[in-house]
Amino acid sequence: MHPILISIGSFHLPTYGLLLVTAILGGIYTSMRLARKVGLDPGQILDLCTWMVLVALIGAKVLMIVSDWGYYQDHLGEIFSSATFLAGGVFYGGFLAALLFAIWYVRVQKLSFWRLMDVLAPGVALGQSVGRLGCFSAGCDYGKATTLPWGVVFTSNFAHQVTGVPLGVRVHPAQLYESFATLVIFGVLLWWFPRKKREGDVFLGYVGMYAVARFFLEFTRGDEDRGFVFHHLLSTSQFIALLALAGIGVVLLWRRFHRGEDVSPGRERGGQQATSPAAEAATRGLDRPQKLATAPLAKRAKR
Repeated sequence: MHPILISIGSFHLPTYGLLLVTAILGGIYTSMRLARKVGLDPGQILDLCTWMVLVALIGAKVLMIVSDWGYYQDHLGEIFSSATFLAGGVFYGGFLAALLFAIWYVRVQKLSFWRLMDVLAPGVALGQSVGRLGCFSAGCDYGKATTLPWGVVFTSNFAHQVTGVPLGVRVHPAQLYESFATLVIFGVLLWWFPRKKREGDVFLGYVGMYAVARFFLEFTRGDEDRGFVFHHLLSTSQFIALLALAGIGVVLLWRRFHRGEDVSPGRERGGQQATSPAAEAATRGLDRPQKLATAPLAKRAKR
């Protein structure tokens, strides 16, 4: 692929960086559009997403260092190196950090947590889909060797030096697998958003679908620096995916026995609440039964 999109003299524009920025902007734009439909302030969503992106980048790098601590404990200087700064990190680390920040944010701003999460989830899925194309262009998060006809062969020496992707070897396009999977999840979430019956359903659906997809996609990954647990039985992301599925099960049980925020059956797709005929009549002062009942009293008052 093309890790460097444009090179003019000493200026180099990395393809990964451009696609990462595109992914972030696309995800934020999607969330702002959905926020308007449910009555949330798009400007507030923009502020929140800006902070969440920064927090997510830090969280992704922290989990990357923790999951590959065997290397970093012998190279402590690498923690603050440019290579670590430019590395994308582990997605789940960024996701968990951003989620904790969002929990704090909604408590301070007194917002509906589940409604906010439903607004953000499709944008996250879209951002992942575009972002994985950046990973493919750079060669990071590469797949295992394969003989399948759709396997890809990397030939860029620069990509090999930066990411360690093997050259001249047919490997799974693991990045494209995840890009396609998250694009499908994005489509499902957009379809589900106006049809949800309870606040939080879209967010929980995203976490569940991505956890299942990520668990199986990890079997095609070939990069060893993503961390493992239980003597290489599971990768770090697979372990977190299982924890996420268990967490969803607990939340669903809790929500079953506790009344949550139901979506109003009158909510239209545009986010406006449809009022009943009786409510409209009362608002306009056209409630005829009430007028008939109060008419004699009005005449007596005039007398």
